[in-house]
Amino acid sequence: MKFMNTKQFSDTNIEEVKRLNAQSGLSYNEIKEKLAIEYLRSHQK
Repeated sequence: MKFMNTKQFSDTNIEEVKRLNAQSGLSYNEIKEKLAIEYLRSHQK
């Protein structure tokens, strides 16, 4: 069974989406992690 190319099926350019995502900055989870690290650093004694 051969699967359809995603671009043909959904008319979405997956490579362009990946490229734009790579340029968009930090992800939600990356931001949460950085905030947690900063919080812990600021509350250590």
